[in-house]
Amino acid sequence: MNNDTVTEFILLGLSNDPLTQILLFVVFTTVYILILLGNTLIIFLTITDQCLHTPMYFFLFNLSLLDILYSTSSLPRMLKDLLSLHKSISYGECAAQMYFSLSFGISECILLAVMAYDRYIAICYPLHYTTIIKQSLCIKIAISIYICGFLLSVSHIGLTLNVNLCGQNKINHFMCEVPEILSLGCENISVVKFVIYLGVIVLLLTPVTFIVISYIRIILTILNLPSGAGKQKAFSTCSSHIMVVTIFYGSAMAAYMKPKSSSAPDNDKIITVLYAFLTPLLNPFIYTIRNKDVRESLIKLDRFI
Repeated sequence: MNNDTVTEFILLGLSNDPLTQILLFVVFTTVYILILLGNTLIIFLTITDQCLHTPMYFFLFNLSLLDILYSTSSLPRMLKDLLSLHKSISYGECAAQMYFSLSFGISECILLAVMAYDRYIAICYPLHYTTIIKQSLCIKIAISIYICGFLLSVSHIGLTLNVNLCGQNKINHFMCEVPEILSLGCENISVVKFVIYLGVIVLLLTPVTFIVISYIRIILTILNLPSGAGKQKAFSTCSSHIMVVTIFYGSAMAAYMKPKSSSAPDNDKIITVLYAFLTPLLNPFIYTIRNKDVRESLIKLDRFI
């Protein structure tokens, strides 16, 4: 990107209508508050309840933490712009927003795959679970996930920031994203787009493939269980994760792997809302409603209060 000609970007946002912007501000402020409250509650429960001090809930703790970080990387800025007449964002702030949102997104992609592996070991090798998935291993995996997220996003952001914009700075979106910046390029950047697109495919399809293989093995193991109660318990421990994976990867693939010809700005914004805000909003509710251990922890918390 030519930093001499572009020092700031103009975010066109979700709507130009003042009344619609006020309504959107109220809606997304409520969404952000619920994201913070719901995920903070999950973090609090996994820390304070001894019954939740297991690898599964350690990874759930990290999922809630990533959901807070991911939504915070873009939502507060979006809320500010909904109340502003001049919706400009500096070059540096735009680059930082892209970097952190992409880093947290990549980390969540990897974490969801790790959570599938955790369920695979727990159900397919229950007698060896505690010897394989140790606390020390969980901590190392969590640290590695964050490091991978921050390192893998560097190449995407570096390629994007080297695109020559020739002074174009209007982004038809409510946040800075790699595809939106690339669309402003004024020269032939087909090679850059191909490299980034290939990287996105690897980052999305590799965890998805790992998750699918894990759940095929899990389902085959569950079907061979002798008791109906055992099957129901095994399925219940996986159902929440499957729902979260479907929402997150479904919307992320729709955003980053669709053909260029099918790209429409308004549709892109809606899809971004789904994976950036809807997933962090729904995760706490999904794990609370469908998870017996979390429900029991909430009951104990309510009695204590």
